[in-house]
This record gives sequence, structure tokens and C-alpha cells, in this order.
Amino acid sequence: MESKKEFFLECYKLGIIKFGRFTLKSGIESPFYVDLRPLASDPKILKKLANYLLEMLPLDNFDIICGVPYAALPMATAMSLESYLPLIIKRKEAKAYGTKKLIEGIYEKGQNCLLVEDVITSGKSLVETIDEVENEGIKVSDIVVVLDRQQGGKEKLEAKGYKVHSLFNISEVVEILREVNYIDDEEVSRIRDFVNGNQVVFEEKKRLSYEQKLEVAEHSFAKKILEIAIEKRSNLIASADFITTKELLDFADIVGPHIVALKTHIDILNDFDADETILPLKDIATKHNFLLMEDRKFADIGNTQELQFSYGTYKISNWADLITSHVIGGSKSLDCFMNVGVVAILGMSSEGTLTDSHYREEALKIIENHPSIIGCVAQNQVSDQILLFTPGVNLGTSGDDKGQQYNSPEHVIKNYGTDFIIVGRGIYKADEPEQEALRYKNEGWKAYQDSL
Repeated sequence: MESKKEFFLECYKLGIIKFGRFTLKSGIESPFYVDLRPLASDPKILKKLANYLLEMLPLDNFDIICGVPYAALPMATAMSLESYLPLIIKRKEAKAYGTKKLIEGIYEKGQNCLLVEDVITSGKSLVETIDEVENEGIKVSDIVVVLDRQQGGKEKLEAKGYKVHSLFNISEVVEILREVNYIDDEEVSRIRDFVNGNQVVFEEKKRLSYEQKLEVAEHSFAKKILEIAIEKRSNLIASADFITTKELLDFADIVGPHIVALKTHIDILNDFDADETILPLKDIATKHNFLLMEDRKFADIGNTQELQFSYGTYKISNWADLITSHVIGGSKSLDCFMNVGVVAILGMSSEGTLTDSHYREEALKIIENHPSIIGCVAQNQVSDQILLFTPGVNLGTSGDDKGQQYNSPEHVIKNYGTDFIIVGRGIYKADEPEQEALRYKNEGWKAYQDSL
């Protein structure tokens, strides 16, 4: 294969870089303008480009490939053909008809996706694409770009934990062009001065602190969980999936000092008894100052949900501070949940879940307007007023054989905007649950502080 220098000069003849005075979308005047779209019109060059990009990458790490629309789509397609990595396509916006999908193609949640971009400046389009791809349950760890303008975007993404591979940067491109006398020393100096003086790292919306969220919180249990988080310096919710009361109570007492809430599946207990189970559990919650979150995942018409909530064996309304519920029954179906904070299910972390973009769009309308809903279970931030609870958090593994997909506390807090991490087997299956609870508490709080 020819050298990178020879290849670039071959590309340059297609007019991919122009020099002069150009006003960019940001309003800044630049001495050069990059447009790599002409590369798609030369099949030989496009094929070579695909192979150059693939040579830089650990291909065994990826399951699928996706180009950032629109200029990178032909590049990603060529890379897919050369590597046999399946291609998915991200739309600029979801269709208003049909499936209303934002991501087209065949994929599974938990797969690792390689993102392809033509030019990186601030990194904004890449951050937006990553959010939308990861919202589908697809993981992104690596990004490959043809040209880095060296104006801060690559560093921004690397600071967020992504690996960015660039074939060329503007400095080496300028050196190549100077060597063959396509530009002179004055032009080189002008470009260098521009790059050094125009770092265009875009400002992402700052997350609100727990104190700031507390100021705007309206629901009593939204306030309560935020107050506990601030007091205990913790954003940890521990799942307690035990089948005996003794195991449940012992676990609650051990991890209680480190958590803001204990998430239960009370109906899996073999020996449930209101007096023997709930009364001591409430005492432990009071002792260690945490809330009880019954993960019932209600999903029925309002009348049925009211009966399930207040009657029967478990009488959840008598003791739960928080409950989880799907919103598939519509807004009215949630009116039965009084004197409790509702955490709505917007998305699930399991492989193959049907909570697609259309479902989330409709569910959000309910979540943002129902007075009983304090937050949602999801893989991305909804709004400043809705608390985000993210399950599938584990420091030691990436998934299980039942379709559960895991992420680290740092990843979900930094990249999803998560307020509260939900940890299950990472704690209750550990040899030393108390130590693991403390570790997750510290990791989660550090990630929160670093994200402010």
C-alpha cells in the first residue's frame, strides 16, 4: 500500500481542503475549509480510505459500525464491506411515520459499536450521536475520524472515556502540503496561529447538583431522597433480591449505612409476613436513613394497579416510599399511586427490550407531567426536574447470560447524567457485601462530583 503521504496527496487533488478565508458554522473565520464528501465520488480512494482506517483499529472489539450522518456514511459503508462488520445507520432525526426509528439496521443491545466521523472540530456532533446510539442500548468505546482539526474535540471525547483514532490531523496535513510546495510558509504560520488560538470545545449543559435539584423538587419523596444523598454523600441504591426474610433483613442492616434506598422484590420472598418482614425492615430503614423502593413494575389499568398497590398479601402502599411502574397503561393508570414516589420505567437495561425510541417519546410526555412521578429508569438523562435512576451498574463484569447489560458507575453518571445508580449482584452476590457497598458508594459519589 502507498504511504499515508501519497494517499493524502491523492485525496487532496479532489479538493477536500481549501485555503483562504472561510466563515464556519460557529461564526469564526478560518484560513482553511475541510470537506471530505468528494472522497465518496472516487471508489478507489474510498476503498483505500476504508482500509487505512481499519488498519488503525482493534477490529475484534467491535460488533457493528455506524457513520455520523451524513458525510461519514459512505466511509462507514466502505469499512463495513471491507471488514464484514455489520452496518447500522443513524438518522438525523426519527421518521414521523412507520417505525419512527432513529437507528436503522440489525443490532442487539449490548453490542459494541465503532463510530466513524469524517472531520472532528468541537466533537459536538459525535457527542450527540453517541447519546442517541447508546440510548438504544448499544455501547460505544471507539471513534475513528479521517481528519482532526486539532481544535479540542478529540480531547473532549477522550476526557469522557472514549478512544479517538485519527488518520490525519491538520498539522501533519499542512506539513505534507508544505513539503510539496502546495502552500508557503506564511500560509503554514497562519493556519498554526488559527488552530492554536481557536479551540472550539463546545459547552455541554452542566448537570445540576443535588442541592440545586432539591431547590426545584416538588414531590416530598424526591426531596427526601435528595436530602439523604447529600447527608450520606451517596447516590447508591442496592437491590436486595433474596428469597428469605432473614437474608433480606441481614443485608439491609449491613449495607444500610451506605445507601439512599433499598430496592426490593417483595413477592419473591418464600416466608413473607407483614409483622416479621416489613416492621423490622422499616425499623432498619429508619435506623440507617434510607428509603424502601419496591420494584413492582406495575403495568396494568388503573383499577387493577390500585388493588395490587393497596391490597393483597403485600399491601405495598403501607410501607413503600418509592415504587416502579411502567407507563404503558397511560397517565390515568398512575393516579392510584398516592403518598408514594413513582419511578417510571422509560428504558430497560436487558438485551432485546422493546422500549424503543417511539415508546420513549410517548412515555416521556407522561413522565414529565404526572405529579406522582419523581424520576425514571432509563439509560439517558430526561430533564433537570426528573431524577434519573440507572440499573445495570457493575464494576466487575459487562453482562450475564440472561441478557442483562452492565455499565460502570463512572460511565452512567458521566455520560448518561444518572442521579442514582442501582446495583444488584455486584453487591448482594459479593463475598463481602458491606465492603462492596462502600466501594460502590465511593465510586458513585466520586463520579458525581467529577461530573459537576
